[in-house]
Parts: sequence; C-alpha cells; structure tokens
Amino acid sequence: RMGRTVVELFYDVVSPYTWLGFEVLCRYQHIWNIDLRFRPAFLGGIMQATGNKPPAALPKRAEYILKDVKRMAKYYQVPVKMSADDFQRVIGTNTLGAMRFLTAVDMTQPRYLEPLSREFWIRFWSQHEDISQQESIMQVAGKVGLPSELSQKLLEMFSSPEVKNRLKETTEEAVKYGVFGMPAVVAHLDGEPQLFFGSDRLELLSSVLGEKWLGPVPS
Repeated sequence: RMGRTVVELFYDVVSPYTWLGFEVLCRYQHIWNIDLRFRPAFLGGIMQATGNKPPAALPKRAEYILKDVKRMAKYYQVPVKMSADDFQRVIGTNTLGAMRFLTAVDMTQPRYLEPLSREFWIRFWSQHEDISQQESIMQVAGKVGLPSELSQKLLEMFSSPEVKNRLKETTEEAVKYGVFGMPAVVAHLDGEPQLFFGSDRLELLSSVLGEKWLGPVPS
C-alpha cells in the first residue's frame, strides 16, 4: 500500500484515556492506509514542560472522569476499570521505569511493543496491580512471551544512557509538536504534522485522513 500516512501515537501507560485510543488505532492500523508508529514518552515530563496539571486536580472534573471513563470503556470495548481511589494511585505511581522498558523494547525488539504496552495497561487499569517495580515489569514481560533472559537484558538496558536519552528525546519531540497531555496523535499530512488530542478525536482523524470511520470496533 503505497503512500501511507505516518500516524504517531505518543503514549504513557499511566493514562487510561490513552489505552482507549491505543486500542482503536490498533484496530484501524490495517484498515486505514496509515503507517502507525507507537512512540513511548513520559507523561510526567510533558506535564512539567507545559505547565499542565492532572485533570483530576479539579474535584468536579474528577467526578466527571469516573463516569466518562466507564462510559467510554463500554463504548470502545476496552476493560478499563476506574474508581475514586485510582486518582491517588496514579499520583503515587512512577511509570518512568515502565516507559524506559518500553523504549528499550522499541529500540531492540519492536515486534513486542504493541502487546507489551497493552499488558502494562491491563495490569494497571484492569487488575489494579503495580507496574513501577522491576519485578512487576518482569511479570508483564513474561505475560507476552518474552524469554526471561531477554527480559533481563532489556531491564539492564533501561538504565543505560541510550535508553534514557531516547525517551527524553521522544518526550521533547512530543512537546515540540504541541503535545500537552495524552493520548496525543500526530498525523503527517502533506509534510505537515497535525496534532489530535484525546481518544474522542479519532473520528475527526479519520475525516482528515480521508478514511472511513466504522465505529470504535470496526466490523
């Protein structure tokens, strides 16, 4: 399929809304004429660089998010499970290690990037388990079939300057595109990057791409 449009998804597995967008884009990557590229980035770095604050910092918005995520999870058919306790859990979870691990995977074993990213979301947002400790990361890797020896090598890699710099550069690149939160989709159309923010902007993305929107679960 010639002339495919490059579509980049900048993501961090701490974001439940990003999981929704990730799954829909995964479903459409073989339907639309796009070259979907997963770009692991660090949401904490983006928030700091742009002066953004967690959406749940506003109590009324936090109330809305609980209802909104529940509705969207049903609509998109993604098993996100969220409660009021999760707001504090997100604040107390550092995903830097997970995102460095995914960066190391992207650099050396890219075929595992999609299933591994999904498994991090499942663990954190469906099973409400830890994803910050090395033991947890190894368990996630085992779930998607990474050999333990390879997982150990990737774990050793994630503290290397190469991986740290790659994640930092990807995060900075996102900010240059105008990203201030996630999910952030950048579509490269006629040499111009166009930013779409939010999992509820994918229908608009399809229109700009000139592709058909077949719903959140295309049949």
